[in-house]
Amino acid sequence: MKRKIFTEDHEAFRHTVRAFLEREVLPHYERWEREGAVDREVWRAAGRQGLLGVAVPEEYGGGGQEDFRYGAVLAEEFTRAGTPGLAIGLHNDVIGPYLTSLATEEQKKRWLPGFCSGETITAIAMTEPGAGSDLQGIRTSAEDRGDHWVLNGSKTFISNGILADLVIVVARTTPEGGAKGLSLLVVERGMPGFERGRNLDKIGQKSQDTAELFFHDVRVPRENLLGERDGAFVHLMTQLAQERLAIAVAGIAGAEHLLEITREYVMGREAFGRPLARLQHVRFEVAEMATECAVTRAFVDRCIEDHVSGGLDAVHASMAKWWATELQKRTADRCLQLHGGYGYMSEYPVARAFTDGRIQTIYGGTTEIMKEIIGRSLLS
Repeated sequence: MKRKIFTEDHEAFRHTVRAFLEREVLPHYERWEREGAVDREVWRAAGRQGLLGVAVPEEYGGGGQEDFRYGAVLAEEFTRAGTPGLAIGLHNDVIGPYLTSLATEEQKKRWLPGFCSGETITAIAMTEPGAGSDLQGIRTSAEDRGDHWVLNGSKTFISNGILADLVIVVARTTPEGGAKGLSLLVVERGMPGFERGRNLDKIGQKSQDTAELFFHDVRVPRENLLGERDGAFVHLMTQLAQERLAIAVAGIAGAEHLLEITREYVMGREAFGRPLARLQHVRFEVAEMATECAVTRAFVDRCIEDHVSGGLDAVHASMAKWWATELQKRTADRCLQLHGGYGYMSEYPVARAFTDGRIQTIYGGTTEIMKEIIGRSLLS
């Protein structure tokens, strides 16, 4: 079915993204996978190409396009290229809105130009060793000392954790406040007491630097409080719909790409003297996956339209995130099976997609949390 959500401007942007991937990312990606992180220069190249801060106002160096469809194009093209290690989506679609909607004018002038140029790489630190999706379990604390905060604690599974120059940290500022006693503090590279642990060894997305972060009596200037004191819970809930939609966009794009490369494989591969594509089982598998992708694509595109018009709620974003990422996981498993032994070889795209995509049902809120959100909306 022909998609109707993109204009000529979006498609022109898509060509720009594809050219950037061909020129700046794909030639280096195998090395980045071995090294466990991308080069900082590729972030600056992305800034020069106008791929960073697309939604940031032009006065701060951004693109001034508050249209999530540009973010959707980026998510789709990076997924299809098999290059999730360069976490531009996290930078633009997750962290960007915190800075543009919550930062003071002084903070915007201080942080956004580097954000858009690629000189400042960002991360957000929520997850802790003992607290994942449950914000009430956060133990990282910040004590108010008047003109600064004293930050102590640790975070884990932080994307961009090694390269990040600016980290939005969720910390407890009111001990007895529960989830409503949390604030957002911006920690910058070089602050004494801010240390990075190891670059975590993951089963997929090897070039995405995912790290542990440690804070030992870090003096965070009072002017680095982002948003309202004790307002982090509301701030986080406000931004999660877009984060989850972005993950859903990558999920359906990943499933569609897997189907595409598997279709090509079974049409060219022979078994028992004839192409795999002539076996009824294979045709049924492809037919089922194609139908599931088409149905999911219609729903996700509708969610994109709703989000652009300001009408996407947390429940439908959760539906999209759950369904699209679980579809991606199922499709990866089925497509690997259809590749046979070759599907288990790391040089085949289906093998990398199998491991790279597995995290999709976990980060941004697990499938189980998505179901809980949906269920509560229907049964309370």
